[in-house]
Amino acid sequence: MMVATSYPANVGDWRGLFIRHLANALGRREDLQVQLWAPPGDHGSGVTDASTPAEASWLDRLAQSGGIAHQLRQNALSGGLASIKLLRHLHRAYKRNALRLDLVHCNWLQTMLPVPRRLPVLVTVLGTDMQLLKLPLMPTLLRWTMRGRPVAICPNAEWMQAPLLAMFGRFARVETVPFGIEASWFAVSRELRPMQPSRWLVVSRLTHDKLGDLLSWGEALFRDQSRELHLFGPMQEQIDLPSWIHFHGPATPDQLRNDWFAQAQGLITLSRHSEGRPQVMLEAMAAGLPIVASNLPAHADLLAPNHTGLLCDTPEAFAQALLQIENPVENHRIGTTARNWAREHIGTWDDCAMRYAKIYRELLVGTRS
Repeated sequence: MMVATSYPANVGDWRGLFIRHLANALGRREDLQVQLWAPPGDHGSGVTDASTPAEASWLDRLAQSGGIAHQLRQNALSGGLASIKLLRHLHRAYKRNALRLDLVHCNWLQTMLPVPRRLPVLVTVLGTDMQLLKLPLMPTLLRWTMRGRPVAICPNAEWMQAPLLAMFGRFARVETVPFGIEASWFAVSRELRPMQPSRWLVVSRLTHDKLGDLLSWGEALFRDQSRELHLFGPMQEQIDLPSWIHFHGPATPDQLRNDWFAQAQGLITLSRHSEGRPQVMLEAMAAGLPIVASNLPAHADLLAPNHTGLLCDTPEAFAQALLQIENPVENHRIGTTARNWAREHIGTWDDCAMRYAKIYRELLVGTRS
């Protein structure tokens, strides 16, 4: 059974899109039977629903509110109450399905707390989980939950592996498992046509931490419209955007892939948010779209500076990075190198499902031994 608290409600929904890709890739495997406990949404024929109508309705309301991590950031009390309700729902779901399950795949650490003792667990860890681990007693609770069973903790980026090993290495196997990339991103054909002004993209949830220094660093570079900055994503915090930003609201992957990525100079992310491995960056790399990113651990873990992308931590470095990528030769070199790296080291969602299935088998062998 796979457990998640976010899932796209329709083809235009951005929330939990990676969960749908992963669940469907696992469901395509002939050696797995996948039950999904998640908010309602379409999934492939190889995946069955594990939630009751009441659970699905509650999960849908939770997703509409922005999820538990967002609630905790906005209001610790309401976020804490939502966490308790989640654990109660999960306890019932695990108990109801326990006899039919061989293993539970939890997305986010807190969802493993009510898993019955007899079941092995694989936990996918994202950047938001690292913030969760700062809550009082949370590491202790998780270590108690891990005792006496096979557990694999699988961050989706290498930078999280060392702190997770330090916290849980005595109780669980810790192994990085990168997410996959939808195969269609590798098929994007980029053709930079002479255009004035040059076009840059930002694809992000709109919060102050996710935008980071974009508004202050970008003003001198985009204000005169010699460049265009196009911003895509849902407004999650009230932010007054300046007139030099072209804000489009949320966009579907098809819109980004077909209408924007092919003719943009590059993707910008100046986030200060705790990231795991941002999926939009992987998609840009697969499409051959160069990236300029803030020097966060998650970004430095993903981009090899001056090879598969550019990192910056000052306004001057940001301005220089834009100039470098606007050079057609450099644009092609960095984009091609990034695409080749993504194909070799990340691959598709089916490649990701194969990585998880291998760990499932090893956990089950540990259960029987």
